[in-house]
Amino acid sequence: MLFAAVPETTDIVIYVLIGFAALLGLIFFGIFVRYIPLWLSSVTTKAGIGPLKLVMMSLRKISPQVIVRARIMAVQAGLTDVTTNNLEAHYLAGGNVLRVVQSLIAATRARLGLNWDTAAVIDLAGRDVLDAVRTSVDPKVIDCPDPSRHGRVTLDGVAKNGIQLKARARVTVRTNLSQLVGGATEETVIARVGEGIVSAIGSSDSHEQVLEQPMLIARAVLDKGLDSQTAFEIVSIDIADIDVGENVGARLQADQAEADMRVARAKAEERRAQAVAVEQEMKAKTIENRAEVVLAEVEVPRALAGAFKQGNLRAEDSA
Repeated sequence: MLFAAVPETTDIVIYVLIGFAALLGLIFFGIFVRYIPLWLSSVTTKAGIGPLKLVMMSLRKISPQVIVRARIMAVQAGLTDVTTNNLEAHYLAGGNVLRVVQSLIAATRARLGLNWDTAAVIDLAGRDVLDAVRTSVDPKVIDCPDPSRHGRVTLDGVAKNGIQLKARARVTVRTNLSQLVGGATEETVIARVGEGIVSAIGSSDSHEQVLEQPMLIARAVLDKGLDSQTAFEIVSIDIADIDVGENVGARLQADQAEADMRVARAKAEERRAQAVAVEQEMKAKTIENRAEVVLAEVEVPRALAGAFKQGNLRAEDSA
């Protein structure tokens, strides 16, 4: 009887294991049923994502819909270096998987040489990688200065002859994908171009020279390499408009002349005050000398009286 009970216990264990496996199979099948359309799409497009991977994505809090869609787009576009593991890792890192794949497709079509690692880094850095690729293919135009950002409508520079010029420029730029991460932004490009235009106007001998050949300014600005260490590459700088402002040199000369006149007046007033002080001092000395003379005259009778008392002076001598 003891040996007869052993097979019964073994059967129970087997039944439990079979039941547990059946339960796991039912759970797996229940989860997989949700992703049958995705699996069929993966099979028909040769994306290479099996049912087990779909279930595992769900367990790791990854959206299978996003990964399958991105993988299908990559396979259809011939992006062989974009694997499912790359997509899952980027999704878990908080990146926009679909946008990165779309940017890679656009960059591949335009032969920009963008790879998955660079695109993923740009996306995780907070930059819009798809917009960067579009700007690299289709350059955009930036107003310099930009009234909506700086509140100014012109760049004001003064030529060597003192005439002020008010210029507006349009800068055509395209994205430099190799320097997009860590490169200076659009604000820096606008600031550098504005500084270059003002400097170019200031180095001109006369305002007439600038008005005759505005491209001299653009050429001088381009030669400075203002797009260094920025996320953009300057394609061209076009001077949209130049207006003649006020005669700053004449105004400065007038202001200087007025200031010189005020200084001269102040110095003249100082000299007059000194002369008045000297005059008053001399008058005081004159009065002082007169007082000494009076004192001396008073001493004469006193000396005569003393001489009479001492007998040193007689009446006939004094007569």
